[in-house]
Amino acid sequence: MDVDRIRKDFPILDRTFHGRPFAYLDSAATSQKPRPVLEAERRFYQRTNANVHRGVYALSEEATDAYEGARERMARFLHARDPSEVVFVRGTTEGLNLVAQGLGHSTLERGDRVLPTIMEHHSNIVPWQLVRERRGVELTFIDIDDAGRLRTEQYARAWGPRTKVVTLAHVSNVLGTVNPVAEVAREARDHGAVVVLDAAQSAPHRPIDVERLGVDFVAFSGHKMLGPMGIGVLWGRRERLDALPPFMGGGEMIREVHPDRVTFRDPPARFEAGTPNVAGAVGLAAAADYLEAVGWEAMAEHERRLLARAYRRAEEFGPDLTVYGPPLAEGHASVFSFALRGIHPHDVAAVADAEGVAVRAGHHCAQPLMERLAVPALTRGSVHLYNTEDEVDQLFHALEKARALFAGGATPPVSHRRQKGVRAAATPRLNT
Repeated sequence: MDVDRIRKDFPILDRTFHGRPFAYLDSAATSQKPRPVLEAERRFYQRTNANVHRGVYALSEEATDAYEGARERMARFLHARDPSEVVFVRGTTEGLNLVAQGLGHSTLERGDRVLPTIMEHHSNIVPWQLVRERRGVELTFIDIDDAGRLRTEQYARAWGPRTKVVTLAHVSNVLGTVNPVAEVAREARDHGAVVVLDAAQSAPHRPIDVERLGVDFVAFSGHKMLGPMGIGVLWGRRERLDALPPFMGGGEMIREVHPDRVTFRDPPARFEAGTPNVAGAVGLAAAADYLEAVGWEAMAEHERRLLARAYRRAEEFGPDLTVYGPPLAEGHASVFSFALRGIHPHDVAAVADAEGVAVRAGHHCAQPLMERLAVPALTRGSVHLYNTEDEVDQLFHALEKARALFAGGATPPVSHRRQKGVRAAATPRLNT
């Protein structure tokens, strides 16, 4: 894979910060956008902009074709059997909320059980907590072992006639754990449970075949897979989508509205109330084209090299650095989360920023996982196809500076701004 050529497609990577080359290692939060994606959005607004579906004039028909063409493209991206199983949403969060609320209204009753994992992003916890408050369902969290692997044997103790939903991340946004989704889904189907997959961290890095995975719903975000912000996909098996009530009400999703009654369109229109983000959908289709043109295996091999270098540098760094997550040999993907002994992760990130390196610090919208790991926060680097081994080295140069700086009792760089409500404190070294 020609990384130098790929980097030329990402104009933002030409920037410098604090007089240093920009090393963007926060793609798990949001990826950068290549020129073909930027051009696809610009071209839509310059040449095709009109509202979709209802206009009878040529420009509206062009916009509708572009929008529905993007839906067909994302169906191919997922190896889905029918484009009507693809619902455009704002992102993973909206997709998971749509499923949770839909099942809460149509299927789940008091005493029913939902099985999330302890490593879930808040977007795959809070919607189910809201259902628990409104419907009286139970949440039973599947644990991880000390290396961050899902304890799949715990599912056996949770099955029963009241277990209705299994929901899990394909890849942990903190640990990089790649969960055995097909295995879990097969077992869940045998017990009559619906399987919901958060693919926010997998869709940017690996092919997704919904039929092979055997799940019922998949949600992911465009902005993490080189696409625009504010667009994402919820895929659902047609029979599952047919059984869900609308998520929102308004235009586009209705058949007829009268003072005393309303009837709704079939999926996916039933779940796409209002004017959709057509340009975002077009940009997302361009992002799918870009990723598949690069090639999944070539990209995976490149990211493995980057993570291998990070792990090697971590070992050289010594016992002051604790890395969290399964070994690379077990399929650890795309993220590198760590704690630097005696230095709060936000201070680590501030020093890294002063060295031109962008990393994420905090609880990563995974506070139950932080509690499980007994840490207040972690620092996370995350890689994508445009990153280089030199950027990994740039991060570890920053970590060396942080260690030296705080060994002398220094304060964080003045440019550092902590997350609201987070207090800096020494991070304990833990066994993993």
